Amino acid sequence: MADLETDYFVIGTGAMGMSFVDTLLTETDADIVMVDKHHAPGGHWNDAYPFVRLHQPSSFYGVASTPLGSNRIDEVGPNKGYFELASGPEILAYFESVMRERFLPSGRVRYFPMHEVVKDNALRSSITGAETGIHVRAKTVDSTYLNTTVPSTHERKFEVEEGVVCVAPGELPRRAPSHRSFVILGGGKTAMDVGVWLLDNGVAPDSIYWVCPRGSWLINRDTTQPTADFFVQSIGGFARQLTACAQALDVDDLFDRLESSGNLLRIDKSQRPSMFHFATISTGEVEQLQRIKNIIQAGHVSAITSEEIILAEGEAAAPENALYIDCTATAVERRPVCPIFAGNRITLQMVRLPNPCLSAALAAYLEAHYQDETEKNRLCEPVPICDTPEEWPAAQFGNMKNQLAWSQERPVRDFITNCRLDGFGQLVRDVDRSNAAHMEIVKTMREAGMPAAMNLQKIMAAQG
Repeated sequence: MADLETDYFVIGTGAMGMSFVDTLLTETDADIVMVDKHHAPGGHWNDAYPFVRLHQPSSFYGVASTPLGSNRIDEVGPNKGYFELASGPEILAYFESVMRERFLPSGRVRYFPMHEVVKDNALRSSITGAETGIHVRAKTVDSTYLNTTVPSTHERKFEVEEGVVCVAPGELPRRAPSHRSFVILGGGKTAMDVGVWLLDNGVAPDSIYWVCPRGSWLINRDTTQPTADFFVQSIGGFARQLTACAQALDVDDLFDRLESSGNLLRIDKSQRPSMFHFATISTGEVEQLQRIKNIIQAGHVSAITSEEIILAEGEAAAPENALYIDCTATAVERRPVCPIFAGNRITLQMVRLPNPCLSAALAAYLEAHYQDETEKNRLCEPVPICDTPEEWPAAQFGNMKNQLAWSQERPVRDFITNCRLDGFGQLVRDVDRSNAAHMEIVKTMREAGMPAAMNLQKIMAAQG
């Protein structure tokens, strides 16, 4: 194949890459080449377990031009009463549709699945090994920097004795009928999904063992619903969050306040969680998971034998006829932040955590309409990924700093407010001014903003 020439060379067709290109198509007449190692668009969703769903409503995931889902309220299950959460297969079908029905028919996007990048200036087919050079007139866009991983693709960090069955969650539906005991390895949202799946499928709580090295603070899904019917829960939740940030004495006090206000949840109230990854959950899921009593907390797994589970801080007897489900993958790699715009390269990162799709769409909008690199980076400062509660104040401050910058730049403010990926901007803009309760929430939110930002900086400084 002859060498390629294009304006923008986009590496990765996951959520961030697809969102960036969608907005670039809308805002410019640029030519684009997209490349991905997977056989279909959707990034890590191609490797996800079959029962995975979004944590938050479908309505602000995906690309700006094309709605995901039907804004339906779930009527059954632990998400009952809340907006639908797209399944993995639904998300893959969505991204395939965006590629086939919007990107490719535009005549401005060329797509190379099953290819890897060789030194930024060539593509190599993972099937044939054939290489194709590429000349980029404008910029290379790396949408893979955050390196999202899932259990089926990550490298296991513990030893498993021959004969012990340890699988990724994707194999659980096929393997489960052959076992009577189930050991969940890991404390994150994937582990929670596995626990809920087992319980929903009739497994007795006593047959489930959960190796959970550390507990997690969880966002209450009640605060993430994106319509006026949930104004008190969502915008009210944000107002309560700002108030907590303004009044807290330290991180522990801040998280206590967020829990008391209903913004945060935890599964085990007797344990203080040491993890915070923005995982979002319903109270129904929490109640299900609280049924699991066989909790093993002795650090991370180092090895599994037929007789015992060897952990960093002790051992536990291996249950009989057990299926081990490895949920220890880290969803997003914690890499150092770097300037998003740097010469002829754009490195996509979160500018509103935890919203990758809006973050990428905004980067594309700035690329299309702003020339000065310093100004673009001022309006698009990466927000560091959290691992612990102690790191959350910096992330929240980063979100607030970016929001302030956007609010003072009218074109950017208008883009975000009108972008379906924002979720909440339109709720505040279109608030019913005759509703006294809603107006009081908006007043609280606006009055608490500056004190919250100032106090978050104090809390961050006190941590050293």
